[in-house]
Amino acid sequence: MIYKVRAYIERHHLLPEDRRVIVGLSGGADSVALLDLLVRLGYDCVALHANFHLRGAESDRDEQCAQAFAQRRQIPFYKQDFDTQAYAEQHHLSIEMAARALRYAWFETMREQLGAQAIAVAHHRDDQVETVLMNLLRGSGLRGLRGMRPRNGRIVRPLLCVSRQEIEEWLRIKGESFVIDSSNHSDHYLRNDIRLNLIPHMERMNPSVRDAITRSADHLRSLEAIYIYVVEQARKEVVTADGCLSIPALNRYPSPETILFELLRAYGFNRIMVDEIYQALSKSSGKQFYSSTHRLVKDRDLLWITPLPQAERTCSIEECARWEGPITLQFTTYDKPEPFIPQKEKTIVYLDRDKIHFPLLLRRWREGDRFRPFGMRGSKKLSDYFTDHKFSLVAKEQAWLLCEGEQILWLVGERSDDRYRISPATRRVLEIKILERGNASIQNI
Repeated sequence: MIYKVRAYIERHHLLPEDRRVIVGLSGGADSVALLDLLVRLGYDCVALHANFHLRGAESDRDEQCAQAFAQRRQIPFYKQDFDTQAYAEQHHLSIEMAARALRYAWFETMREQLGAQAIAVAHHRDDQVETVLMNLLRGSGLRGLRGMRPRNGRIVRPLLCVSRQEIEEWLRIKGESFVIDSSNHSDHYLRNDIRLNLIPHMERMNPSVRDAITRSADHLRSLEAIYIYVVEQARKEVVTADGCLSIPALNRYPSPETILFELLRAYGFNRIMVDEIYQALSKSSGKQFYSSTHRLVKDRDLLWITPLPQAERTCSIEECARWEGPITLQFTTYDKPEPFIPQKEKTIVYLDRDKIHFPLLLRRWREGDRFRPFGMRGSKKLSDYFTDHKFSLVAKEQAWLLCEGEQILWLVGERSDDRYRISPATRRVLEIKILERGNASIQNI
């Protein structure tokens, strides 16, 4: 196996420099094999272990085993403890995504401190198969179906050429021990469900399905290179000298909506928004679309894209008593009085504090935004709300939304979302009051 991994590293130019390599070492079979192989190949390695404290004593066992392996092989070892649960709640992430964000952020910090050329992680061929199937089930496009790349920036994956079976056989021959994550045997997570249930079922239909999926992912990575080339050619022909997009030039390409998405994604427009923009290409001029950072206007044969003024970008609001930005807001939390009699002023909103998690976001509205206006049972497009309430174009452009993630809490100064209203079950009230509108400096994200 060592020769296969060496050839893979050389073919994809994963570790071309004569510098240290950071290796993520969990203590499991994959990471133990990766560190063992890289050391045998002569690389100067440093082992990093992240303890996410999600499995109690088992997490501490993994740390001890990883450290013992590194010490036995005389490899520098660093470890970091994380309160993953708290981080996930604070940033509204799943536990899996929170652990990933914490791990890679720390790896990159250590890479810079230690002057390492790359961060090697232990994804192997079977992980690749699971990733492709996960992305297929989620409706991913080409980037998802081509799976993980051998190199992604400073992240390298030298084991994508070998299977889990080969890894375990290598460790058995070398007499190396490793730990087993008990959560791998639960199909609670999608990846585990695919590994434990879907793939075995597919193997009954095609015993070589893992090889077939791996070959397909390899082919799609090659096609991605062609795809990127065509997109770059389109960029040269569709983007005008003053930065607009030429609609006639765009329509000369096959699948122009796909080209449009690739040209607009850098400006913060997602697939759903781009589909709406594409539908508007054949309609009258004047239609406007907003991302969190840019405005797009359809004008005859051109699409004009302009950055939003600084004050129109998304602002992050941490929990505080007074926040100053493009508007000044006062936040007050108190126990709900009985009876609760709110002031009927548009400059004040009352929300159920226990349903809200900071930081909040203040931003302009975007096409496709929906909310449930106070007093209504169903959701409504914000654009329809503007039309029903006879908002002028200027009033729409000047409207602010106070949000929790993508969920709108308050069309500021106008209407709150019914899902956050004060109800008989409410224990604490969050009162938000507009003190003034202005142009103070803001924190952009």
